[in-house]
Order: sequence, then structure tokens, then C-alpha cells
Amino acid sequence: MTKPRGNYGVDAPAVLTGLTVGGVLETALAVWLFAIGWVVPAVVLLIGGGVLIIGAALFAHTTLRGKFRVWDAELDRLGLSGDERVLDLGCGRGLVLLKAAARVPGGAATGVDLWTHDQSGNSGEATLANARAEGVADRVALVTADVRGLPFPDATFDLVVSSLVVHNITDAEGRASAVREALRVLKPGGGLRLADIRNAHRYAEVLRECGAADVHVYDLGWRFWYGGPYLKTSMVAATRAHSGDITS
Repeated sequence: MTKPRGNYGVDAPAVLTGLTVGGVLETALAVWLFAIGWVVPAVVLLIGGGVLIIGAALFAHTTLRGKFRVWDAELDRLGLSGDERVLDLGCGRGLVLLKAAARVPGGAATGVDLWTHDQSGNSGEATLANARAEGVADRVALVTADVRGLPFPDATFDLVVSSLVVHNITDAEGRASAVREALRVLKPGGGLRLADIRNAHRYAEVLRECGAADVHVYDLGWRFWYGGPYLKTSMVAATRAHSGDITS
């Protein structure tokens, strides 16, 4: 993995802070209970504090390092030729967008976002600053739009990617709309890679219903755990079929 030159912030910083503070407080209280002879509750709190601290460490690793490695491997596996048009749904500060842009020196990478703050310091300005730092600003464009209604014609992109975005849509039909839109803007034969912490198998069902090919779901491993295996990330992979219209 090439060391990132941009600043990509922290995912869900309030959650990471909560895990860390909770683990430290529970551990400190356990030490005090041991000191006054309350062994059983001390042991319970010590175990709980340890779980929280380990969860915080895994969360920090994922958001600062693990997801970078995972996406590098995923993009390398695609074997891009270098002239593709790539779309990143919910690009945030540009982690996946800019990794894709680096692999398409003769192509272009477009990021779509509403610039909410589930990620620290999320803004278009931050993403463009990262694009300049990574040396790919000449092939990157940003669009403010809702992923449920993308402002692009059918069959525009060779590859559509998304990381931890669609689950933020609160209603099931809205999530399905986002998945259908991702497939709609793909060229025939184009690929989709959608990573998320929930609903992956439902996304796959929607894609199959729409006529996508080669649809499968797989676990991205411990490097993409947000605190532990109870909040792991799965990848949904699919290809737009070469023939036939997308059904909705």
C-alpha cells in the first residue's frame, strides 16, 4: 500500500470516542473495585473495559489503515486498463475515489456526495485538497447529488464503487433505489463494487432482480471491522449484463 498523502479523516468519530472513553472508564473503575475488595464486579468491569478497548483499537485500525489496504486489493484485482470512467457513490474525503483515479491516468473519476458529517471534516473542499495532494486532481470531478437519483445518463461509467454509504439511507426502498441507480449508470460489462456494514445480501437481491450478472457477496475480513466481527464489512460485486434493459 502506498502511503496516503491526503488527510482522510475518521469514520464516525463519536463512536470511536465512545468506545475509547467507555473502555478506559470501565477499566479504571475495575481497578478501584479490586482495591476495595469487590472482586466479582471488578472482574466483570475489567472484561467489559477490555472488550471496549480492543474494539476501539480495531475501529481505529480500520478507519486509519485497514480499509485503505482492502480497497487497494479490490481495485488491483479489477485489473483496470487505465482509461476507464469511474464513479464513487458517497465519496466523502476521497479515499476510494482517489485510489481509483490513480489507476486511471487516461480516464476520469467522479465523486458524488451530500457532504454530511458521518465522517470527520467531510467536504468537497477537503476532497479536492486530497486530490491535489495525491496528484490526481486533473482527472477528478465532484458532484453534489443524492445517490438515489444520480444526475448521469444511463451507461456512463465503466466502474461504480461505494464504501459504507448506502446503509445510511434510512428506508429500504431508498437503499434499493440507490443500488438500482448504481447499476443504471454502468456501461454494459461494467463492474460494481459496493462495500457496506449492513444489508449486503438485500443489495445483491436488488441487483439480481434488475438483471445484473455475476452478483456475489463476500466478507472483507478483520481489517474492515468497525470494533469487532459484530460490525464487519461485506462487499457486493456485480457486472451489468451486456444485453437487455435494467428492470426495476
